[in-house]
Amino acid sequence: MAQVYRVEGMSCGGCSSSVISAIQGLAPGAVVQVELDGGLVTVEGVEDEALIRQAVEDAGFTFAGVV
Repeated sequence: MAQVYRVEGMSCGGCSSSVISAIQGLAPGAVVQVELDGGLVTVEGVEDEALIRQAVEDAGFTFAGVV
């Protein structure tokens, strides 16, 4: 099941790629989509919110919770 998270600080394609790579590093088969305008990240294939939070923060962005 896909989960949607709010991530702050993303402003460009490079930011998007960084977040996608960080989350896919947790599970290479994960499907990750980023909506820059809304600051939303949709993740399918990783269920552990704490791991996603850590990956996002390690990539330099602010994890602002589940939408």
